[in-house]
Formats: sequence, C-alpha cells, structure tokens
Amino acid sequence: MTQVKKEMLNRWKPDDSAELYGIRRWSAGYFDIAPNGDVVVTPFDDKSISVSIKEIINGILERGMNMPVLLRIENLLDAQIENLHKSFAGAIKKFGYKGKFTGVFPIKVNQQQHVIDEMTSFGAKFHHGLEAGSKAELIVAISMLRDEDSFIVCNGYKDEEFMDLGLYATKIGIRCFFVIEMPSELDLLLKRSQELGILPSIGVRIKLSSKAGGHWSDSGGDRSIFGLNTSQLISLVDKLREKNMLDCLKLLHYHLGSQIPNIRDIRSALVEASRVYSDLVKEGAPMGYLDLGGGLAVDYDGSKTNYQNSMNYSLDEYCADVIEVIMNILDEKEINHPIIVTESGRVAVAYSSVLLFNVLDQTRFEAQELPEAIPENSHELIKNLIETLGYVSPKNIQECFNDALYYRDEVMQKFKHGDFSLRERSLAETIFWNIINAIAREKKKLKNIPAALDGIDSTLADIYYCNFSVFQSLPDSWAVGHIFPVLPIHHLNEEPTRNVIIADITCDCDGKIDHFASYGDIRDTLPLHELKDNEEYYIGVFLVGAYQETLGDLHNLMGDTNVVSVSVNAKGDYDFVHEIEGDSVADVLSYVEYQPKMLLERFREKAEKGVRTEKITVAERRKILTAFENGLNGYTYFER
Repeated sequence: MTQVKKEMLNRWKPDDSAELYGIRRWSAGYFDIAPNGDVVVTPFDDKSISVSIKEIINGILERGMNMPVLLRIENLLDAQIENLHKSFAGAIKKFGYKGKFTGVFPIKVNQQQHVIDEMTSFGAKFHHGLEAGSKAELIVAISMLRDEDSFIVCNGYKDEEFMDLGLYATKIGIRCFFVIEMPSELDLLLKRSQELGILPSIGVRIKLSSKAGGHWSDSGGDRSIFGLNTSQLISLVDKLREKNMLDCLKLLHYHLGSQIPNIRDIRSALVEASRVYSDLVKEGAPMGYLDLGGGLAVDYDGSKTNYQNSMNYSLDEYCADVIEVIMNILDEKEINHPIIVTESGRVAVAYSSVLLFNVLDQTRFEAQELPEAIPENSHELIKNLIETLGYVSPKNIQECFNDALYYRDEVMQKFKHGDFSLRERSLAETIFWNIINAIAREKKKLKNIPAALDGIDSTLADIYYCNFSVFQSLPDSWAVGHIFPVLPIHHLNEEPTRNVIIADITCDCDGKIDHFASYGDIRDTLPLHELKDNEEYYIGVFLVGAYQETLGDLHNLMGDTNVVSVSVNAKGDYDFVHEIEGDSVADVLSYVEYQPKMLLERFREKAEKGVRTEKITVAERRKILTAFENGLNGYTYFER
C-alpha cells in the first residue's frame, strides 16, 4: 500500500468528530456534521435537508452583527412541542387511556417574547397553554395566549392583584387554574372571588414524600419549599366543602424537580400523586386534571444514563410510563381518567438555542526550549531539576513527578526569601515545565496510571480566550456545574490536536468552562483545533434554550448578546426571522442606575478642563468625546 493511500485511510473524517463530540447522541437528530466539516442543523424528518451553522454565521456578519450571538432555530421549538404531543397521543392510543393530554409551557424557562410568541402560535393547534409564576408572567400569558381551548396554570405566591388579574381573565373566557401553594392563599382567593362575583378554577400543589436525583432534587420531598402537606390538603378540602365550593377544586399539581434523570423517580412520584388524586375524588371534588409539573429531562451528554446531565429513558418511554401508572391506580378505584398536564419547559426549548462565539487569543503551556548548557555556577536546585528531567521514564514516572514538585516548591521558597534571582527562577520554571511535559508523554505508555497524575493533562491544557461571558450566557455552567455540549462548528473534517480549557472575557477565575461531557463521564479539557492566523475560529455551546437567557446576570457589565432567530425551510435554505441587537454599554449602565447622559456630561466637563489647562486642543477634545460616545453606544463584548 502506498503512503498516499495510507494517509487517505488514516485521514480524520467528520464521523470521527461526530464520535468524539457525541453530537449524534445528544442532538436528538437535530444537528450533525456535513462532509465539509461544518455543523449543520437538520430540523426535519428528511435529514438530507440541512443548513450549515457556519453559513448562518456568515449571514449574521454580513448583516453587521458581531459575535457572540445567541442563535435561535424556530423549527426546533415547533418540533419539540409536536414530539411531546405525538408521544402522548401514541401512548394514549396504545393503552386505551380515556382522558387526554395537554401541556403548558412555564414562562420562567424562557421568557423572551419571540419564544413565547412561537410557543403560543405553533402550540395553538395542540391547545398548548402557559404556566405563570408571577404577576408579570401572568400578564404575558393572558396577552399572548391565542387558543381558546388552552389554559393558564397560575403557580407561585399570589397577592390580591395577581388573583384579580386571573379572575378577570376567567370572566372574559380565558381558563385559569389558581394553584394553591400556601394555605393562606385559599382565604384570599375565596375573598376576591366573592367580592368580584367570579367562581375560580382551583388547583392544589402537594408535597410528595418522593424525591428525585439531579441538581434540583430539593423541589421534591417533605422539606420542599412549596406545596401543602396532607394535613393542610384535608383542611383545604374541608374549607371548600364548608363554603359549598368543593366543585371548584379541579386540578392536582406536584413538582418533583427539573431535569429528572431516572425514570424510577418519575414513576414513584406519580404513584403517590395518583393515590392522592384518587382520594380527592372520593372526598367529592370533581377534579379532572392531574398536573405532573416539570422534570422531563434533556440528555445533555448523550449517555442515556441516570447521570444528572442525562436521562435513562426516551420521550416515548416517559409518556408510556405516565399513562400506565395513572391507569393502574385509578382503574382499580373505578375513577375516570384525568386530563394529564405537564409543565415540560426544558425539553421544549433547550434544543432551539445555540450560543456562538469566536476565539480571541490563546495561552499554551508548552515546554520552552532549554539553553544548550546550564551555567556551572547554577544553584543546586536547578541542577537537581535538570537531573530529574533526564531520568523521566515510564518506570519512575511517579518518582520524577514528586521530585519535580519538591524542587519547584523549594525554588519558590528561596525566591521569596531573596536567595533566588528572577532569572534563576525563570530557568527553574522552564526546566520544571519540560519535566511535566515529558511525564505527560510517558504517561501515555502506561496501562495503570498513578492517581497523582490524573490531572496532569488539564495542567498542560491550552487556554482559549473566547468572546462571551459564562455568567451572562451560561449561568448554570458556573452556578451548579451543569454540562452543555460544546464543540467547534467548522473544521470537523480535521483532527483536533489541542486539549483546551475555555475562558471567557470577564477576567474572573470562575469565568471558564473546564468540564465537558464525554459519554457518561466528565473530562477536564476539550479537544479543539490549532488556531490559524487571520481566520476566525467559532465554537458553539448547544442545548442552551432553557433558563440560560433568563438567569444571566451583568457580571463585569456584560449585557445581553446579539440574538438571531432563523427558520429552516424545506428547500434546505433558511430565513432570518428576527434580529435583536445585544445591549450597548449605555444599556447595561442604565440597568445599574447610571444615567448615560449624565456620564457623558461629566466627561465633557473633564475634556473641557483639559482644553483650559492646555493638555489637549479643541480638535483633540472633539475626537476624545466622539470616542467616549462611541464607547457608550458600542456592544459590551469584544469587537474586531
């Protein structure tokens, strides 16, 4: 076989990248890699219809918008809502369930107007409603709901104004369920209902003894913050009966937590809730609706396990288990099957958003070239380090590692006491990093790697400085260690040769991504490509549609990113649906109570003082003021 043929056989292929980054495991079929190495979005059943994300970036740049950009793909919102309803419809038909399924989207998961607009527009044909947990969200829900057969679930603390809004919505024909979260809410609801002369549809949230695993497990269990315990539930039933309003109690609600990875936890909670539902019917409440809350997970790492960033069940399995459990409990009591409600927000919107950013710079922890000869009068510690470097081999790798650390620490102590010069310290550090690199190379030859060397690869990893803020765009990554799929969106027909940690531009030690999914495991570095001169390198963080936009903060006064919404059409092309410019510097300053006009006036006074004191000319003053105004009106992120 010729060398050329060998190279062709060994050449890195897009399939290799697909396996490395797991894109076909976590993307639910919505993303793949094209033969040219670009990540493509494939929103339809016909996977031959695809659009390159790199081409979308080119279109964004041509329209004058800069990175970072939050890319929303509206087709994926539609597809997920349709999948949820189709899966429940299939399970209902398979098991002969006598009730129906309907969904409500929790506005808190993604409150952006274009998301809610698409959700209520496309969801209307499925009678998909909304869930509101505050007055502001209730106003959004009342205004945006399009379908008369959809309804609103009102959760959270409710004051008089909140209840009046919901009751008036009921009066004009919008169905609202007031879910009682605290015992005191019932008295207020009954009072406002009587004074306004409007009968409410009442739901009640219960605390289950069942708990689930994952980041948000405290949402369930006896110590959960919201919901009524069984004694409070019985008191509510008795009070409604006393007021001749028990017929208003129609919905039972519970919430086990967000991102529940284990189907056994879902089944256990549903058994308990179904028993409660059954007994409420026996108490004389008409009921009719069983609201399972959220919890339907997204497989962020593609491992299909009960790991907290994954799920050990499919959407079809989830729907089948829900139907089966409810039927088993209620059929034995001869109770009519309720309308099943889920508040599945994460699974509805996660896939639809991708955070895109470019790499600005890098730091590489490579061994620097050693001088040809070490000076004879060098300190003994430097000579010891040189000896250690010469000894490194698979047999004594642990010993050399320990020695290198000891000598390096001794050098630092002597430098602090003034016994080592800066130049000597520099030489010692160069030798030390040569030793570490040599150990990393030899480690690959070992079958059993000493535990002390587990983290050596991340120690030597490059740092790619990228144009985004973790705190603004990926708050769950920073706050709870949530894992999102991360990969370059082009060059995936080339082998990535650098192990990398991603840093943002906030200059904060927590402003980084240093944990990445690896098929059910976590790795400390991400394989990426060599950066090329005069060519932008783009990275995408996927499945960020749930919560991230809402939770983002103003750390370092980094504002909202540019947002672009696209819709892929059946011809394999795409349309720009919405373009929203990110926050300017003036915008974010106004959020923290500065007045941009006042800042400009103060700077103008300082510039005029510079003219008076002859530090600058009038012409220079004009240039300086223009630069200041441009800065106020500019994007908060790095601009080329």
